[in-house]
Amino acid sequence: MIARSRRSGTEAALQVTAQALAYAAVLVGALFVVMPMYWMVSSSVKATPEILAVPILWVPRAWHFNNFLDAWNSAPFGHYFFNSILVAGLVTLSTLFFSALAGYGLAKFDFPGRDVCFTFILSTMMIPFTVIIIPLFVLVRDFGWMNSYQALIIPAGVSAFGIFLMRQFILTLPDELLDAARIDGASEPAIFRIIVLPLIRPALATLALLTFMGNWDSFLWPLVVTSGDTYRTLPVGLASFQTMYVTHYEWIMAIATLVSLPVFAAFLSLQRYFVQGFVMSGLKG
Repeated sequence: MIARSRRSGTEAALQVTAQALAYAAVLVGALFVVMPMYWMVSSSVKATPEILAVPILWVPRAWHFNNFLDAWNSAPFGHYFFNSILVAGLVTLSTLFFSALAGYGLAKFDFPGRDVCFTFILSTMMIPFTVIIIPLFVLVRDFGWMNSYQALIIPAGVSAFGIFLMRQFILTLPDELLDAARIDGASEPAIFRIIVLPLIRPALATLALLTFMGNWDSFLWPLVVTSGDTYRTLPVGLASFQTMYVTHYEWIMAIATLVSLPVFAAFLSLQRYFVQGFVMSGLKG
């Protein structure tokens, strides 16, 4: 009895220790995530000497809130902001539309070459964007889309990852539910609109968040296909603060803080669907 009691006490102590170590690991990981964000926000209200100070000055000695206004007025950031909202929003809507349709077709319809088609779509995810950027640039140039919204939106309007995510999630839907709707006389577009779309909202929210974040932060492709302020997006405009002779670090941090707010708000509004979308999409292969 005494030995059993000691064993139970040891197991309980080990369990508490394991939980404490797990919490400590999570806390350390959270600090590594939060510290760069804190540094960005704190640097947005510092002067340049304080940003470059050694050792690191974690709290500003003087709060320069005018950095936000000075940075915003130094370039047409209002127009950059509109371009980023327009491009990221339209790309997200296009990706959701085509990914949901393709995922539904690949998951619930049996047609010749379906598996080959899906394998080909997956294989495109293995190709780095830098490999296709030159042929994609030539294609966009030949279409006459340079310096236009078409160049920023259409090449990113379909996502292989989005099709994969939608297919995996739709596979979890019971076929009996769709067959019952067909027996009741519902057409395929009606089944997709009334039954499938409401059931895949977690996956749609997850894909929307990932797509919006990816296009909101996109830098290389907008830099390649735009050469003026008319179609320039926020990340490209932000890079204009860094020149050969001077770098306005406080302005960079101020605009970076403002740029991160829409993504942060989008994540907060969709976070309850985020984990659910990934968990459910992996239940069936």
